[in-house]
Amino acid sequence: MGWTYGIGRTVIAPLARLVYRPIIEGRENVPRKGAVIFASNHLSFIDSIAIPVVAPRPVHFLAKSSYFEGTGVSGWFTREFFASIGAVPVQRGAGQAALDALEQQRALLADGRAVALYPEGTRSLDGRLYRGRTGAAFLALQTGAPVVPVGLIGTEEVMPVGARMPSLRSRVTVRFGAPLDLSPHGAPESGRARRGATDEIMAAIHALTGQELAGVYNEAPPQGAVEKIRRALPHERL
Repeated sequence: MGWTYGIGRTVIAPLARLVYRPIIEGRENVPRKGAVIFASNHLSFIDSIAIPVVAPRPVHFLAKSSYFEGTGVSGWFTREFFASIGAVPVQRGAGQAALDALEQQRALLADGRAVALYPEGTRSLDGRLYRGRTGAAFLALQTGAPVVPVGLIGTEEVMPVGARMPSLRSRVTVRFGAPLDLSPHGAPESGRARRGATDEIMAAIHALTGQELAGVYNEAPPQGAVEKIRRALPHERL
């Protein structure tokens, strides 16, 4: 990640911990070396800042490529900020874009790094915990990397959806659960194995957060008849 990421680890992270005084639990559960996948609930934009700030080792996560493509002073600042907290640019979307994102994360894991993912796919706007998509489990089964479940509490109060700046009045709790070995679920090519491993991940996250379970995927209402039919047919969400 270069010198920008080094500055983020040595300056931005300690400063953020000083200002926000996060409550951190279970840091001893995080493997200090080797590939590891952090799988977290998702409540706020700052979730992708909170995890790298409090984790005991560098963490990389995927961010929209548009954050790295701005011009001028503001574009430079945005690009350098996201690089400083370990973000990796990726094209967001379904289909091939989702597969490309998994490939980027697989490359990071092959290099012995830690990556953070949100199995829900997108932020929960009502505070409930939604059904997990199988991408994180697929990566874990394919690479053998352990999954550390993460429970974030209070990030939606620090920076609600639509807020331009985070509030200083609330504190965040970050809980790291015990690493999960998902290999007993089976081979990554098995849809049943991916689904079972995903459900284990989500159960571990739920145990850390206590959120109400939504029981469905976190998806925008379908647009048009074709999308309604596609949603109705059984298919895997990555």
